[in-house]
Amino acid sequence: MIFVLMGVSGSGKTTIGKLLAEQTGTTFADADDYHPLANKQKMAAGHPLNDEDREPWLETLNQLMLTWFKAGKGGVLACSALKAKYRNTLSTGITSEALKFIWLDLPKQILAERLSERHHEFMNPDLLDSQLKTLEPPADALRILNDREPEEVVREILAKIFPEQNLTENQIKK
Repeated sequence: MIFVLMGVSGSGKTTIGKLLAEQTGTTFADADDYHPLANKQKMAAGHPLNDEDREPWLETLNQLMLTWFKAGKGGVLACSALKAKYRNTLSTGITSEALKFIWLDLPKQILAERLSERHHEFMNPDLLDSQLKTLEPPADALRILNDREPEEVVREILAKIFPEQNLTENQIKK
């Protein structure tokens, strides 16, 4: 299974993604690591990316996930995936049974608080409004409110994705 943890900046994609990858024994990748320098510089200057900026980046991320998929491996990708067309690019060539989008959601006030408390290499906190405006809430993603301890959030994700396994606390690493 390949998981894409999506949402706006500050929603916890990296934190939850790393823990989810650890719990499932899969690879973790942060989409931010794949941005070209021009995108990073644009965001650091407080300018939102447009679709043309994002397309080559999304295609690179799709290739990464296709590598996992073709090798029969699972993985976790932390990626904003704000628009439906971005999610379509990300999922090209991967069966819906093998790919699950998980939308980490939070109220704007909490997102803004989180962003004010961290320093990110290029994600300017002033871009939160543009990200919220760009977000097209996915109808087919698992929506998770990320307002608890990361371990609790990951337990909820695993329980909802694998309900037939009836996972207990002892079966999920803490």
